[in-house]
Amino acid sequence: MNAVIDSLSSLYERDIDTLQAEVKAYKSEANLWKVNGEITNSGGNLALHLCGNLRHFIGAMLGGSGYIRQRDDEFNLKDVKRSELIDQIKTTKKVVIETIEGLKEDQLAENYPVNVFGKEMSTIYFLNHLHGHLNYHLGQLNYHRRLLDQ
Repeated sequence: MNAVIDSLSSLYERDIDTLQAEVKAYKSEANLWKVNGEITNSGGNLALHLCGNLRHFIGAMLGGSGYIRQRDDEFNLKDVKRSELIDQIKTTKKVVIETIEGLKEDQLAENYPVNVFGKEMSTIYFLNHLHGHLNYHLGQLNYHRRLLDQ
């Protein structure tokens, strides 16, 4: 494998494992779904959103997984069991890692197959963007847990 693909695979694996650890770290399963004041995204919804985002943009768009995203559900579903969230995270990890490891080096420089931001971008650019998005929401999830898991 190539060093860039190895790095991407390693970083996504590490951070999806962190997502799973954060979901497991809630003392109370019910607290995954708490919102309060300006904290309008629950930890559970953040986890659903990350799984949907990665399974769509990496699994389906790059890997041809056939996953159909239901973005509204990522924010509207409530009280999904923690075990179901963990299963979704595990599936997401498997799909993301397999897809990234299946990429060829020259694919990284090619245009990402969907114009997401109103302009063309390389696949490596968008994979880096998605990794930043994952980490942004991981930080929110960590704060959500520490603030509302009482």
